[in-house]
Amino acid sequence: MLIQSLFEQPIMLLLWVVAVVIALTVHEFSHALTAHYLGDRTAEDAGRLTLNPLKHIDWLGFILLLIAGFGWAKPTPVNPYNLKLQRFGSAVVAFAGPISNIVAGIVVAVLLRVATEFMDLSSTNLMVVFFLLFIQINALLAVFNIIPIPPLDGSKVLYAFVAPSRPEVVQFLERYGLWLLLAVVFFGGGLIQTVAGFFYSVTLALVF
Repeated sequence: MLIQSLFEQPIMLLLWVVAVVIALTVHEFSHALTAHYLGDRTAEDAGRLTLNPLKHIDWLGFILLLIAGFGWAKPTPVNPYNLKLQRFGSAVVAFAGPISNIVAGIVVAVLLRVATEFMDLSSTNLMVVFFLLFIQINALLAVFNIIPIPPLDGSKVLYAFVAPSRPEVVQFLERYGLWLLLAVVFFGGGLIQTVAGFFYSVTLALVF
């Protein structure tokens, strides 16, 4: 468990926690910002249109993240009836989260590439370690959240396309989504990490 690494490698744990908090904050802020531009002020009125991590962290989810490696942030509140794009608005807001993590990973990879041009950085340099952790975590968040199972972002994208013609699919996912998600986490975690590792490698390959 991650809590054991607190005693084994406290610096690595600290870097990991900071990277996760920043990645989750970027993810939730992007939901709020996209909803704002599409006409919904729900997240803004709730104080979520901010990069302040304290506004986005769910403390129970955060504690579980430290103990078990699986947690969550506070879901960003969105009123789909306020969105300018009635059918696809929720999908756009939802998709903004994973896209923001991909963009954040690429930006940090570029910063790391620039840093290597001006400094002699080794693989043990804490800045390098943090940047690489941040890229990995963002890749994992992006891949995990595009899974089309509620309450993940991918489900909102799926609903935009299937809800009008296949309402029974939506009903099934809403009823059994939690169990399906747990099954994916416990039995498909390796596949998720493999796909995230692929995106991580592609991100680094783009700039190195």
